[in-house]
Amino acid sequence: MTRRDAHDWDWARVSALCLRETRRVLGTTSSAAEDAAQEAVIRAWRHRTSCRDPHNPEPWIAGIARREALRTLARRTDLPLDPQHEVVDPRQDLSDFADRLAVRRALIAVDGRDRQLLIGHYWQDLPNAELATQLGLAEVTVRVRLHRLRRMLRQNMVEI
Repeated sequence: MTRRDAHDWDWARVSALCLRETRRVLGTTSSAAEDAAQEAVIRAWRHRTSCRDPHNPEPWIAGIARREALRTLARRTDLPLDPQHEVVDPRQDLSDFADRLAVRRALIAVDGRDRQLLIGHYWQDLPNAELATQLGLAEVTVRVRLHRLRRMLRQNMVEI
């Protein structure tokens, strides 16, 4: 996708990149991954002029797709995190996979609202004030909950 500017990008390749990234987060058989990929392409199209490096937009676009998939995942509080459905890339280091699997197992114990809090804070990099607004909580409550969640996850990770 090395082109002169954002208007010359190969949008078919952008779409494929978004689908690949959303499938990594949501699973390869998830129809939600396709929906999230479409949303990511639309978001990339709308904000294409804000890409800092239009000659190499892949990292920027992949980040948009990952964040869109995580937003989709955060909205799906009815589904527990299932470590058996972890997508394994054979090129990845197995120790990295084991670490991710341990984190997913620890996150199973977290209820939907707290899971939204963790995803918003750590994966979406949202500030505490914005998380508080989105979840209808006081900002101090967000800070306290994050503190308690970190402590609980730390204990669960040690037990695993």
